[in-house]
Amino acid sequence: PSLNLDLTVNPDFSQVDVDVQQTNLDRFELFFPERRQFFMENADIFANFGYATFRPFFSRRIGLGVPILFGARLSGKLDKNWRIGVLDTQTAAQDSLPAHNFAVFALQRKLFARSNVRFMFINKESLHYTEAKNGFYNRYNRNVGAEFNLASVNNLWTGKAMVFRSFSPHSLSGSEEWSHAADISYNKASLFGQWQHEYAGNDYNAEAGYVPNITRGKYYKIGPSIGYLFFIRSRVLISHGPKLTGSVFWDRHFRYSDSEVILNYNFNFKDRSTGLIWLSNNYVKLLQPFDPTNTGKEPLQAGTEHTWKTAGFEYISTPQSALTYTLAGRYGSYYAGGERTNLRAEAGYRFQPYAAVNLSGNYNHIELPSGSTDLWLIGPRVDVTFRNNLFFTTFVQYNNQAKNINLNTRLQWRYKPASDLFLVYTDNYLPENFHVKNRALVLKFTYWWNM
Repeated sequence: PSLNLDLTVNPDFSQVDVDVQQTNLDRFELFFPERRQFFMENADIFANFGYATFRPFFSRRIGLGVPILFGARLSGKLDKNWRIGVLDTQTAAQDSLPAHNFAVFALQRKLFARSNVRFMFINKESLHYTEAKNGFYNRYNRNVGAEFNLASVNNLWTGKAMVFRSFSPHSLSGSEEWSHAADISYNKASLFGQWQHEYAGNDYNAEAGYVPNITRGKYYKIGPSIGYLFFIRSRVLISHGPKLTGSVFWDRHFRYSDSEVILNYNFNFKDRSTGLIWLSNNYVKLLQPFDPTNTGKEPLQAGTEHTWKTAGFEYISTPQSALTYTLAGRYGSYYAGGERTNLRAEAGYRFQPYAAVNLSGNYNHIELPSGSTDLWLIGPRVDVTFRNNLFFTTFVQYNNQAKNINLNTRLQWRYKPASDLFLVYTDNYLPENFHVKNRALVLKFTYWWNM
């Protein structure tokens, strides 16, 4: 009664909401959450392995730019102590990219009152592989590992420890295919702190995962933090206090390569709004050429060292109001002795119970020796509920860094429980001359057949 089997053949996911775009000023790829329904039920048993930037398995690697031919997923509880997840999907070949089969097995055992231990095996296999045609890709990539999740009865102590090993055909040394990470957190009402560290060997490879830092090669990382809250009697504030967070990276030879230290001062208000002011100090030694604007300008050279200091603020309004808003900003130095100014705002209004309007904006002004750059990301969104089974959504995004304007409009009629009719229009075009990159009009019908 607690197991669920999902089967799919030739899914298109055309009714899925579009991603919220981000301005990318990082050296590593960005994370976009999974939105496809087939991968989301009981997704935690697969997705919660590892950390936000160290996931051995990330389902969005499946079907990335290629169609999924078929898939099966079994997930749920075996009994009160055991959970299982089994996933197998097959993608099509495209040009030199071979067809891939993704197989994942996860098993979880409850321990003590709120802790658990988990095991995972991930296999990405290239089918009909030939070195001449598909030599750019690995014939296979496998990951196997386990993690222990700790949660004390009183929730004072939480943490996890994980270890994984990858297997690839061209790895040079088995000892360099290991990865390990762990953290321990203490969280009392007023005092809280955390210790976290990561290690990845030079040949560790998670092709079906999300490990952006792996582009550094072998690395070591520590990430401690500590904070304190002062609870006070006030008509406005509940608590306030400082928090110190750090992260430090070393390369394969234990040479210092990156660090970030952030000092926050947090304010928690009685109306549930929050605010903070912060200072940070960053150091980066580039391991490869990098354009800090990610717009194709002349990159800074590998091996160069950069240090900068930044100050910023953020305020998030009370969430229960019809009008909600967020204001944030930062100013400071940047790569190569430059400067960066960032302003971010988001405002939403709910016309209960019929409509919600949201407008977000993100502006970056970057000054470098090579010149100045202005980056804009603007995204208005409207959600309308005509009645309890008829919905309309329009989402527009302007991103001059990606040189793209995106329009996504969706009409959804839920004519019976778990059964829908979708009409979706999507458009992507260049902002300079409105030249169309691609567009689609989709009519999709889903029917739930209850056996």
